[in-house]
Order: sequence, then structure tokens, then C-alpha cells
Amino acid sequence: MSSTGVAKLQAQDFRNPAILLSGQVDYQMYASFRQKLETAPAEGLVAIELTTLGGDPEVARVMGEDVRFHSDLEPQRRFVFLGKAAVYSAGTTFMSFFARENRYLTRGTRLMIHERKMNTRLHVEGPLTQCIAGLEATLNEIRESIAIQNEGFENLIRGSQVTMEELLRRAPTNWYVEAQQARDLGLISEVL
Repeated sequence: MSSTGVAKLQAQDFRNPAILLSGQVDYQMYASFRQKLETAPAEGLVAIELTTLGGDPEVARVMGEDVRFHSDLEPQRRFVFLGKAAVYSAGTTFMSFFARENRYLTRGTRLMIHERKMNTRLHVEGPLTQCIAGLEATLNEIRESIAIQNEGFENLIRGSQVTMEELLRRAPTNWYVEAQQARDLGLISEVL
């Protein structure tokens, strides 16, 4: 049993995951995820295995919200995450929606945590008041993206030894965390 009273899982518990996901986190992955979620067991363990080099953080959030929503509605199901090989960027965002005791990684897996990225060119032209409005809209987008990013960071580190200050210091330069280190830091339950 873990400190939260939830049984720790073993490798055999992940023999036949209900939901296997790999590749880019995008709307195609989301469609596959939703289809597999519909056919997943109605009670007991629902293992979700993921390998990804990243993708769209908003798609990762939608998938994560589905896990959170179904966990709340269906307490007879235990949704667990198994990361294999690479769980980068949006994959780590998705993982952050699972309770820490429901996060597992295989040996040698790497998490990659970074800040959201933006690629926008500002072109200021026209009446001055419209110029200000356009600049403020971009600033608002940046501020809101930072707030959303930090909510995900808080979910990821809740109950771990990682502080928000440390995460915010490391995230701008792509923080890679190996599976054993993730366990030692309390970001996951166990390495399989």
C-alpha cells in the first residue's frame, strides 16, 4: 500500500493496457483515446500507456480532463498512467492529471518538462488605439498561457519534493527527468 492507502501496482498489472497511445499528442490521438476510453473496463483498473515526443498541450489537457472527469464520475474505476521510453512535453501535461499514486514509468523512461512555447510576429499598423488593442491582446494571450502552464506544473508537483520555484527555474531550458529520479522526487509512484 502507498501512503495514500492505494495499492501499488506491479508490472503484470499493465500487461494488457486498456488504452495504448503513441506518437504526437494531437486531435488524431485524442480521437483514438476517446474511442478506447469508451471500450475500457467499466470497473477496476484502466491502464493508459503513453509514449510521446510531445505535441499540442491543449489536447493533452482535454485528455487529462477526460481522465479527471471519469475518475470523479466513476469511482469504481482506477485510471493509471504508464509512461514508456519518452513522455515529453504534452505527455507530461497529460500525466499531471493523474493522482501521483496512479503514475508509473518504465525503466529508463524520460519525462521532459518545459515552458509552453509561442511563435508570433507582431505587426503594428493602423490607428493607434487599434495598435494598443492588438498588443494588449497578445499580452493577454501570453499571460493566460502562463497561468494555464503553471496550473499544470502545480498538478505535476503536488505532493512531491519539487518546488514550484525549482520547476520554474528548470522549465525554460527543457528539464529531462529520468524515471528513477522522478520516483525519488515523488513525481510518480513507481518505476516498473
